[in-house]
Amino acid sequence: MIPRRLPTPCSSSPMTPRCAMHWGSAAGSLSSETWPSGRCWATSSRASMCSVPAPSDKTIHHILVLEPDTEGHPREWLEHLVAFAAVPQRRLTLSLVVAPEMGDHLTASLPSGLDGKVRIVALRPYERWLCTRRFLTLAAFARWWVMRRYLRRTGAQAGHFLSFDHMCLPLALGLGMGGRPVSGILFRPSVHYADWTVGRASRGEKLRDLRKVLLYRLTLLNRSVRTVLSLDPYFPDHARGRYRHGDKVQAIPDPAYPQANESPSTTARSSANHVGFVLFGYLTERKGLLVLLDALSLVDPVVASRIAITIAGRIEPALHDRVQERVQRIRAQRPDLVLRLDDRWLPADELDALVAGSQVVLAPYQRFVGSSGVLLWAAQAGLPLLTQDYGLLGRLVRDHKLGLTTDTMDPASLAASIERMVTTGPHTFVDPVAARSFVRSRTPDAFASAVVRSLQCGEHAAESAL
Repeated sequence: MIPRRLPTPCSSSPMTPRCAMHWGSAAGSLSSETWPSGRCWATSSRASMCSVPAPSDKTIHHILVLEPDTEGHPREWLEHLVAFAAVPQRRLTLSLVVAPEMGDHLTASLPSGLDGKVRIVALRPYERWLCTRRFLTLAAFARWWVMRRYLRRTGAQAGHFLSFDHMCLPLALGLGMGGRPVSGILFRPSVHYADWTVGRASRGEKLRDLRKVLLYRLTLLNRSVRTVLSLDPYFPDHARGRYRHGDKVQAIPDPAYPQANESPSTTARSSANHVGFVLFGYLTERKGLLVLLDALSLVDPVVASRIAITIAGRIEPALHDRVQERVQRIRAQRPDLVLRLDDRWLPADELDALVAGSQVVLAPYQRFVGSSGVLLWAAQAGLPLLTQDYGLLGRLVRDHKLGLTTDTMDPASLAASIERMVTTGPHTFVDPVAARSFVRSRTPDAFASAVVRSLQCGEHAAESAL
């Protein structure tokens, strides 16, 4: 993308009476309902949030995307949607309702020549506060309310939730969206894991899935819900076979983000005497950091002398003391094992180089539900992933020959798998051809196209995504 100067605020644009009604005080009027955001950016000085009339056909041309969060996937996914809308031949307008800092980032990176095709609106502080509460019921109803509010005030024809999991409760209760269709991305369906997961589910997991079954059934009955996009490619078949209107559930690819210039062919791997393992991301207990450190203490000393492990990423503050205690124990018990700890956020180019210089990517998650971008990083680099045997992540690795799965809840099992990869050779656990095919099917363009198609009807679906 070509950086451009910051666009001028919409309030400096010429206003029609209709726009002034929506903008309120920003347009110099005394409307009883002022524009709900403290800031709004448009991609053209001629653009205004309310100037696009609804088209006469059934094709959706103006989509509002709501995402109050800033951590995790949203930044990449919003960038993909902007790039998709920027193609001149596409009749598509996006209104992105996001956190202020996300708005700043997106505005600074907008390509030139969009001519009003992308409008970025910052949530007000209280709106964002409500939408990001840890009390998920409150956050769910807040997001429903904010979506309805901005659909009305932007004039968008349809809405999309980048995070749909928490929206199931208000939609399951039959709450509508003001006559406009919505879609969303479901991160963590787990009700079908019992169909192919070895071992018994815990009582908590069974209760979790019973609740999800009820919410999914009722959500799909809501007439406002046009499509539920699942990051789990196995869930749509399950839904179609068990739920009324299960055909609303469709798969969406988790997009592989384009790598920087570093690549496995140009970056030196770990030394010939060591097998390089890397664990990265925001490191929490659920990501398996503590279990990994416990496992390293159990690795055979001879094998340990051939291991170099890099742990890179911000460590959850509550874990710092326990992590340091385990690191000191490893260095005392396995002095020949190379262990590097880099407790900070790493930009994408550094992660590219780090992964390219390794031979195994670690994801020792603890019964994690859903997929992970770490899998795509490993597949892009042609490296095996050592991860859990549970859930979607384990099945994707097995089905596509992307690495080795094990019981990551058990330090002894994880230690045995690490030893196996070192002694057998990491390259034997990944099929490079299958890895390339896996990545090619998950492009940013395919992701954005699926989002747009999810809100179209019938014969309009194909043409609107072109």
